[in-house]
Amino acid sequence: MGLLTLVIPVYKNEGSIPDLLAAITGLNQKLDGELEVVFVVDGSPDRCYELLSKALPSQQFVSKLILLSRNFGSFMAIRTGLQHGTGTRFAVMAADLQEPPELVLEMDRILRTEPIDVVVGAREGRKDPLLSRTASRIFWGMYRRYVVPEIPPGGVDMFGCNAAFRDTLLTLDERHSSLIAQIFWLGYRRKCITYSRNEREHGKSAWTFRKKVNYLMDSVFSFTDLPIRLLIRVGGGGAALAALLGLFIAAARLHGMIQVPGYAMIMLAITFLGCANLLGLGIVGSYAWRTYENTKNRPLAIPMRVDSFGAKQ
Repeated sequence: MGLLTLVIPVYKNEGSIPDLLAAITGLNQKLDGELEVVFVVDGSPDRCYELLSKALPSQQFVSKLILLSRNFGSFMAIRTGLQHGTGTRFAVMAADLQEPPELVLEMDRILRTEPIDVVVGAREGRKDPLLSRTASRIFWGMYRRYVVPEIPPGGVDMFGCNAAFRDTLLTLDERHSSLIAQIFWLGYRRKCITYSRNEREHGKSAWTFRKKVNYLMDSVFSFTDLPIRLLIRVGGGGAALAALLGLFIAAARLHGMIQVPGYAMIMLAITFLGCANLLGLGIVGSYAWRTYENTKNRPLAIPMRVDSFGAKQ
């Protein structure tokens, strides 16, 4: 059957670790011990690493515990886990258990029995507060409209893939990018399965509004030139409108219809055009900065420690 590598990024999840280990033990039994789990502690400020380092030696499943030197983000943590996995198939699961662990078994079954390279889990329902659900709906709606039209309406938090897809995914050595968008950009034979997201039982989500905005910006600037095209259209439309208004004002002046110069209108026009210039420079600068970041060749994440546990070390 081959080994399944399960990658779990960990950040501020100390409250869910006992339940997480119990869920993984259940998965290991159902997979007849053909499971390798790679925990990547993404610079978490709580006791996640300490709790895992004490608990993993006594677990029945094979595991690796990676400690990153600081918080690099969940996507970089997942990439690090994929790099250190030794299985023939791979799956990614969050440590907060909001995604059903049984979904890992379904993904593994599809990868073993069907001609599929990558399986994505799409949320069809979520037991989150109304405000959170509304914000998520707006976020993924904009994501589908402007970045990746193929992405499911509820977004993707879990995925599984074979070794060939994993190897290709790791060749995309990009900073400030979206791992989810990269999965859809690569193509391959893909299948989507749906699930209902569980209610959070431990801790508070680290997926803040600021991180969502940064994630949307990274996704947009890495996968589409839409902001540049919008600037061109706004600039062209504004120039055409300014030319028409200029002709109208000139004609009105010649016919004596304008007696007093419009000071307020001039100031408003200067302010508007100044803000538009700053916005345009900011958008172009965002593209330039991301390009510059990718030329530095710095590592995407820095593992401080990599420990192995279990009989198949």
